[in-house]
Amino acid sequence: MKVKKKNKSTDLKSKNSLKKLLKKEVNINVNFTVVAIVLIAIFCICITPVTFQNDTYYTIKIGELIKNNGIDMMDHFSWHENLSYTYPHWLYDLCTYLIYAVGGFKGIYITTCALSVILGVSIFLVNSKLTKNKSISFIVTIGALYMMESFIAARAQLVTFILFIWELFCIEKFIENKKVGYGIALIVISTLIANLHVATWPFFFVLFLPYIAEYLIAVIADVVIYGKINKLLINMKMKRAQKKNDLDKLKKLQILLNKREEKNEKIKAKRDKEKENPYKIKLSKNNNVKFLIIIMIICALTGLLTPTGDTPYTYLYKTMQGNTTQNISEHLPMTLANNTEAMCMLVIFLAILIFTKTKIKLSDLFMVAGLCYLMLSTRRQISMFVLICSVVLTRLVTNLIMQYTKNGLKEAEKTAKNIGVVVSLTVLMALMSYYSVKPKFDDEFVSTSTYPVAACDFILENIDLSTARFYNEYNYGSYMLFRGIPVFIDSRADLYAPEFSGNKEEDIFTDFINTSSISKFYEETFEKYNINYVILGKKSKTNMIITKTHDVNYKELYSDDNFVIYQRLNANK
Repeated sequence: MKVKKKNKSTDLKSKNSLKKLLKKEVNINVNFTVVAIVLIAIFCICITPVTFQNDTYYTIKIGELIKNNGIDMMDHFSWHENLSYTYPHWLYDLCTYLIYAVGGFKGIYITTCALSVILGVSIFLVNSKLTKNKSISFIVTIGALYMMESFIAARAQLVTFILFIWELFCIEKFIENKKVGYGIALIVISTLIANLHVATWPFFFVLFLPYIAEYLIAVIADVVIYGKINKLLINMKMKRAQKKNDLDKLKKLQILLNKREEKNEKIKAKRDKEKENPYKIKLSKNNNVKFLIIIMIICALTGLLTPTGDTPYTYLYKTMQGNTTQNISEHLPMTLANNTEAMCMLVIFLAILIFTKTKIKLSDLFMVAGLCYLMLSTRRQISMFVLICSVVLTRLVTNLIMQYTKNGLKEAEKTAKNIGVVVSLTVLMALMSYYSVKPKFDDEFVSTSTYPVAACDFILENIDLSTARFYNEYNYGSYMLFRGIPVFIDSRADLYAPEFSGNKEEDIFTDFINTSSISKFYEETFEKYNINYVILGKKSKTNMIITKTHDVNYKELYSDDNFVIYQRLNANK
């Protein structure tokens, strides 16, 4: 009896020691998570640009308009009359203006930094929660943020990036456990995107497709492999035989059905064995996808929950009808040779899948292939490829380590928790952050070389805006309207295309493209629109022609290092 007590005491001590060890391990995990989040936050702040892009300026003015006058689906900032405007990101515009009204440009910059941090932390948390590995998730997150640096700006897309990564998380968790909360979260995300950035709303549904495609293939495979149609036909024949009381036929049909069942049992056993260790692609049939389809249908109705009418349903179609996507750089097809980072990411995917024993889920394969196609079709989708495929990459790397080592993941996690590794990682991230932030030390919120700051001051002081019809270029039109100067065109490209403007007789966007590229003589365009003032970048083709030809119809009113203003003397009074 004494020996047993001693054993119990020893067991109790062992259990207590194990509990302490596990508790210590949990504390270390939490510490690593905190360190990772802090380092990601610092890096995100450092890669956030100080100088604003052109879209930020019209966003502020439209937000101000919405606050004061509501949404009337009309444009109020160009001097063209009666142009229809869709307000594609009205909610983001309104929020941006409210921030600007309180904190000015500094407030917008701080908000952009905060959104950048939220994006980085979201990528890390979603990766670590879906792949159950923090160290690899951290490395992939930093790589993803580095590749997305050019897409981080004070624009609506930054908010939708955050929503899309959490959409992916909610989809995968809903498929895993069918909890209603994840379905509700997806409906909320869909509603937010439809109001924050309607141009990206169709992409919300793209993320559902790989999971639905995998499920449908699994269902079709079951029908074909198990001969379910054949079984259904046999059962129908058996019912008819029973009604006719044809016992001989019924007996033959029963034998056929039994043979089919026996064959199916063998097939099922073989498939179950293959599923445990598939060659490359893991195909699974998850019945929760049926409910995911219902959620997607409900989300399709959230496009009605906006003050912009049918815009969520028609915006993409109208955009594809016009030629704006063919003339704006971010919409043009991507060339891999000009994007080393994207090419490297693709090479990593291919190397893992081709040269290792790593398996990939069919839905993940569809996701990578589909987003790769979109990325190659239009360069702006590089951001979505990097954002969403970061999860797939983390999963593949995790599986790769598990394939070739028994305790590789545990060792990697333990190594990442080592104080020396954490210090080294912190120093490395500090150097990377400094390298990213160093070129921005002298940057200002408004770049005087990109936007006509002093020229706008001159216009406001010397030109009567009530009679002025300015010709300006696309890239700085937004800044001009921000200063209260009616414009010929700005970076709201859809507004100036007949598919959106409601003016079928004039294609303002095409006229600008043809004029700026000198495929059309500038005087033809100026006469058509009765332009009486022209503001141009000094290096623009139009200005070079006016300067070199000494065109007497253009009187120079203002000039600085970057911009020049002309009065067109032969304009109709």
